[in-house]
Amino acid sequence: MKLWNHTWPVCALVIATAASLPAQSDPAYTEADVRFMQGMIGHHAQALAMTALIPDRTDSREIRLLGQRIEVSQRDEIRMMQQWLRDRKRDAPSGDPQASHMNMPGMAMPDTLMPGMLTPAQLTELGVARGKAFDKLFLRDMIQHHQGALTMVARLLGTTGSGQEPEVFRFAAEVDTDQRAEIARMNGLLESLGTTGAAPTR
Repeated sequence: MKLWNHTWPVCALVIATAASLPAQSDPAYTEADVRFMQGMIGHHAQALAMTALIPDRTDSREIRLLGQRIEVSQRDEIRMMQQWLRDRKRDAPSGDPQASHMNMPGMAMPDTLMPGMLTPAQLTELGVARGKAFDKLFLRDMIQHHQGALTMVARLLGTTGSGQEPEVFRFAAEVDTDQRAEIARMNGLLESLGTTGAAPTR
């Protein structure tokens, strides 16, 4: 009984002190976070425009499966980014691969393209290719595109105070991990076609 009487005030003090401490809130998002999400929607949309070319231009099972994986994952991520922006009352680009370049951040002019984005000339070249020529060009172009996404993530995390909100940090980390894995897979496919691909961005 004495032990209980002796320790109870100490426990009560700990509980009372903890209750009086200010609750720690998650880091707030920044304007750089908003620009990253908006820009990545446009970036993903171009990847979807590229994968849409696959069915009519190649019979390669590997390229078709790769395109399907990219399409599914990036459509899901576009929806997530749009919701993140809407929840914060910020403009959410449509993410429509067929939308006007002027409606997508980073896609307006070749000299203002986001990292890794294909120019109109590159998209035209990819669109007219067929067979193995398409396979090689698609893989090279998508590696370039993915490397650009890695650069965007690195820039975000290198900006003071940005990429700290849990949702933004988790998404940026997933982009980095997933795109590196796909770059490695695409380099392997290029090697099987007798072509050397680009190395992943570090």
